[in-house]
Amino acid sequence: MLIVALMLSAIIALMLGSYLNLNLGSTRLAKRAFHSTAALNLVETGAEEAVWSFNRATQGNPDAWTDWHADGTSVWRKFNGFDLGANTSGAIKVYVTNTNPPAGSSPKVVALASVNPPDGPPVTRMLEVTLRRRSYFSNGLVAKDQVVFNGNNTSVDSWDSDPDGDPATAPVDYSAAVRRDNGSIASMSVVNTAMLVNQADVWGYVYTGGAQPQVGVSGSIRGVNTAADVQIDPNRIATDFNAELPLITAPTDGTFIAAVGATLGTAGTATRWRCPAITLNANKTLTIYGDVTLILTATSGMSALDVTGNAAIIVTAGATFTVYTEGNVKIAGNGIGNANLQPVTLQFWGTNQSTGGQDIQIAGNGALRAIVYAPNASVKINGNGEVMGSVVANHITLVGNAAFHYDEALSRYGNNTPFGIVKWRELTSAASRATYEAAFAGW
Repeated sequence: MLIVALMLSAIIALMLGSYLNLNLGSTRLAKRAFHSTAALNLVETGAEEAVWSFNRATQGNPDAWTDWHADGTSVWRKFNGFDLGANTSGAIKVYVTNTNPPAGSSPKVVALASVNPPDGPPVTRMLEVTLRRRSYFSNGLVAKDQVVFNGNNTSVDSWDSDPDGDPATAPVDYSAAVRRDNGSIASMSVVNTAMLVNQADVWGYVYTGGAQPQVGVSGSIRGVNTAADVQIDPNRIATDFNAELPLITAPTDGTFIAAVGATLGTAGTATRWRCPAITLNANKTLTIYGDVTLILTATSGMSALDVTGNAAIIVTAGATFTVYTEGNVKIAGNGIGNANLQPVTLQFWGTNQSTGGQDIQIAGNGALRAIVYAPNASVKINGNGEVMGSVVANHITLVGNAAFHYDEALSRYGNNTPFGIVKWRELTSAASRATYEAAFAGW
């Protein structure tokens, strides 16, 4: 009996010991998992600090990178003193490849977080984030309130005027040979009338803040791979759209002129002008040469640019025309003609600070190639030809039977816009971490 009792006691002791070891192992694994999650939170915080500094620099803040160590265009910084409890501390190292990237490039932020428990090896997480400047024109048509298509033969599609990303090469004109199905249109509104596609044919994507787009019996939302018998492709509709549309202000410099004549600017020269307002009527024309920026100082509710009768504005080949105003714009008559292939050469920037405080009406003479950024304006585009570019406004109406072509090159446009994350990956292998081993050594 005694021997049996001893054997049973030994078995029970062995089972209890195994159970205790299992619990201890589970506890250690749980602590490591907890510390791993904490390290992930820290590494994301470090990356966010770098992105914040990038965008402070974009806003012109001279102190954006003050607390960072620099070596040419690269910077780095260590954040210490994170108390995670139970005598566990955390630290973050952040390395930025280029704080002043050239246009079109993608700087990288690399963060290495370490959680240091008192009873085990450190837990590290490493993150590589690729940034790119955001564009105000990431979609073809974007409205805070409503997008409305009026007309029985309206269509939307896209093309890329700069497919190689090199502005030195000749731009590509829109044609059936290069047309694509990325003509995205969007409204942030949640009401049922936010997106009135009506009879338009959208070859792209439709986004709203919560409501389904309203499509007429002859309208469609499709892609090139959508089945022929499908009128509305659900894979090309999203109802969770939201975007930040920051208000802008006009430049404060420029040569004052009381009125404009028949021409403005000089070929091959960049000029900036300030004028109260422009009115063109009868058979008057305004021809733009060179790179012209025009600030119209008419205030909210006033007429800043008015083109009527047979009057017209002509942007010559090789020229660019940029207009800033908080006043109303009405370009009717023969409208505005842009002899350049890329819409970015004709720009309208609405600076009104009140929602619905600005009215912009543009009529195209043949093909209208332009971009409009006026987040508080009601924008109406009239035309029966082709409208190429992008429009951002509070309310957008397309009148007539125009075909709208979004230029995908505009999604890469902007040298003073905020940076956003385009790629996020955790570096988990020794090989992937080795790329930045030298950058993180010694500090």
